[in-house]
Amino acid sequence: MKSAVFFVAFVAAVAADKIPDFLVPGKCPAVNEKALFEQQIPNHSKYAGVWYEIALTNNPYQLLKQCVRNEYSFDGSKFIAKSTGINADGNLMRHNGQVLPMPLGDPHLSIDYEGSFTAPYVILDTDYENFSCIYSCVEFNYGYYADFAFIFSRSPSLSDQYLRRCEAAFKEIGVDVSRFREDSPGFELPL
Repeated sequence: MKSAVFFVAFVAAVAADKIPDFLVPGKCPAVNEKALFEQQIPNHSKYAGVWYEIALTNNPYQLLKQCVRNEYSFDGSKFIAKSTGINADGNLMRHNGQVLPMPLGDPHLSIDYEGSFTAPYVILDTDYENFSCIYSCVEFNYGYYADFAFIFSRSPSLSDQYLRRCEAAFKEIGVDVSRFREDSPGFELPL
């Protein structure tokens, strides 16, 4: 249902000759999701815990704008997600959701927060202890796609060596790393 609402909004925007700036012509990049997912499934319990959002690409669906802290609890099949941060109005906000295997059997996780649509959650790289590089891409009819990327850390800051690993992972699939913005003002990304 949520995907249908998003699609209707997309069609309406195209019909009005106004395409949202987060939609770009083309297709999602090729990512070997199956190999990544098979490697990660046995380690899902290690992915549980607290993750701080260090950087992200423009995402109009991201309600939390700064100081984002995600807490993932793994129940053996999915993660329960509790996220806190500051919204666009400057107020502290909590957002609940889940991260679970893609319902239609695609070889990756999906993320589903209340009030948003379900989207792919592909872990491009992680060591489970320090950093995680997340990518999400959805293709639409008419030759457009929307993609979003995130860099997470187990602490509120992240060393350059892990930022560089994410940079390499994103560049490998063709993501322009200059699109990233830091989560908290004053934090300089070396990307």
